[in-house]
Amino acid sequence: MNRLQFFLMVLFSALLYSCGGGGQPAPDPVYPIPSDRQLAWQELEYYGFVHFNMNTFTNMEWGTGAEDPALFNPTEFDAGQWAKVVKEAGMKGIIITAKHHDGFCLWPTATTAHSITASPYKNGKGDIIREIADACRAEGLKFGVYLSPWDRNNEHYGTEKYIDILREQLRELLTNYGEIFEVWFDGANGGTGYYGGANEERRVDKRNYYDWENTFKLVRELQPNAVIFGDAGPDVRWVGNEHGFAYETTWSNLMRDSVYGGMPEYSEMYSMGQENGTHWVPAEADVSIRPGWYYHEYEDHKVRSLPQLLDIYYNSIGRNASLLLNFPVDKRGLIHENDVAQLRKLTSKIKEDFAFNLVGKQVLISASVDRGRAYSGSKAIDQKKDTYWSTPDGTVSGSLTLEFKEEIAFNRFLVQEYIALGQRVKAFLLEVQVDGDWQEIATGTTVGYKRILRLPTVKTKAVRFTVLDAKASPTISNLALYEAPKLLLEPELRREKSGLVTLLAADEEVAIHYTLDGSEPSPVSTRYTDPFLVETPTEVRAITVDPVAGLASEMVSYSLDIAKSNWKVVGGGEQALNAIDESDRTNYVASSGQLTVDMGANHTLSGFTYMPVQNRYMSGVIKTYVYSVSEDGVTWRQIAEGEFGNIANSPILQRVGFPPVKARYFRLAARETLDGNPASFAEVGVITAKK
Repeated sequence: MNRLQFFLMVLFSALLYSCGGGGQPAPDPVYPIPSDRQLAWQELEYYGFVHFNMNTFTNMEWGTGAEDPALFNPTEFDAGQWAKVVKEAGMKGIIITAKHHDGFCLWPTATTAHSITASPYKNGKGDIIREIADACRAEGLKFGVYLSPWDRNNEHYGTEKYIDILREQLRELLTNYGEIFEVWFDGANGGTGYYGGANEERRVDKRNYYDWENTFKLVRELQPNAVIFGDAGPDVRWVGNEHGFAYETTWSNLMRDSVYGGMPEYSEMYSMGQENGTHWVPAEADVSIRPGWYYHEYEDHKVRSLPQLLDIYYNSIGRNASLLLNFPVDKRGLIHENDVAQLRKLTSKIKEDFAFNLVGKQVLISASVDRGRAYSGSKAIDQKKDTYWSTPDGTVSGSLTLEFKEEIAFNRFLVQEYIALGQRVKAFLLEVQVDGDWQEIATGTTVGYKRILRLPTVKTKAVRFTVLDAKASPTISNLALYEAPKLLLEPELRREKSGLVTLLAADEEVAIHYTLDGSEPSPVSTRYTDPFLVETPTEVRAITVDPVAGLASEMVSYSLDIAKSNWKVVGGGEQALNAIDESDRTNYVASSGQLTVDMGANHTLSGFTYMPVQNRYMSGVIKTYVYSVSEDGVTWRQIAEGEFGNIANSPILQRVGFPPVKARYFRLAARETLDGNPASFAEVGVITAKK
């Protein structure tokens, strides 16, 4: 290249820069900002938690530490199954409970005899951690470990010697199993004083006992790319609840020096982050696919529904948090088929919802202001994670307008910030143009790594996103619009004690059609608009219909019997009404072991129903029973007795039939409960004889 060519090239570059080709330099960072390891973690978004350990075999959530290692014996353990299930779901990794509070270690550790080496699994030669790590890598998944600092088995817990033991366990996990993406420390510890167990009389200083500074240094030394999870981080923080929801306002910034593991006020004061937080500590939303973290057979029918799982997805990943979804692996050593079935439904629906980004090449985007061509509005829709729209220094608001050649319909809005320079957006507005006028359809506060809004379906040719306020020049790296198909699940029926029936759909934009005469419902059947009264035995059949697509769900049928409007519990007090309120979410515990009901009039009965308590602890579930009836409340006849078969493993509605008998009163008495505690009743009902 000669001098003239070089001069012309420099001149041309200068002209481009002055015309907006270069514009202003990148915005200054707004501290705090994420580290490289945090940025890599942030892009994972979604990964699996597995609670599988001694508690799996003792039916506990928190063990005591006194359990016999011989109890740990999975018969069909298959880490490959876990990895395949997780991979197919679009999740990016697995974190395993290598040691829970009871102290049992899933790997052959040199620090304690309370480990897998003392179990019958593979005659004491097994290594669960090795098998999971290998299975993850075979499927291209990340691998992480949960190590409980609290140890209810170790005799040295509460002394300085235990800290050396804990660190040695950490060293074994972080040096023998390859790359680790996350190290998970639970906030629970012996300082709670709430549970009994080994060395529970030893109280510990939650802030200082574990010497976190030097413990974290060990992680940094052995696994420099791993993020560390804890209430206060240092890299990733707890979202503050166990139902998997982040907050409408979720900052990745945290006043980290004010937080310590297990602090009582954490959830209320710190879990949502702070705008003026001193450190970058983004939120991780952990939640189990069942009520419990560990496997319990009686929860096989309690796997979260698709609408519940969708709510979790949108309220975690869609609110600037990552999602850690737990699977309570069963005694076989497998993710249970019920859990797999629900996860596949979620995976399919997520793929449907985000199948096609409407913001494609045919859209025209314009910015109300930008800081130069390198930061123009087009950078927010170019599908590149390292480019972004931004405004000049000192300008903390601005708009991006998307104009389409043809009218579009959308009900999902996705926006992301370029968080490498810090989290900035404090308030935003979303509008659509209708008949030439701009109409507000949503407002929000924080964005962060990702924000997703679920909206009613709207049709338009123009969409405007406005940052109303920010900590500094906003940096928007991605805007996207989607039209998610309606969620066509069978309607849910709820009935009040009066007999009033309400039908509910999983999606507000679908219609419900039903019949009461036993006929098959269709889109031309009665459309549900308001609750209706059902006082006599009736079969309610219903479907949901997408009126736009012309699609319908499977039919669901509910067999309702006489209304309980005139029913009263004889004795038992006010709480006894929980047994006849038509809700299995309430419960009555009868110290007498029986429940007597006055139906207010004579009916011909041919059976009864019993719903056991539906909370996690399952106390007082009736195993064997006696059922009696009376016409006057004085003279009683025993009609049935027996056992609710398999109720321990399947605590669902029990139905018992018998020859027709006339009665005004009935009594259900427990001969035996599963745990020996007083009998409990979530709901009782009758089956009346057909006329």
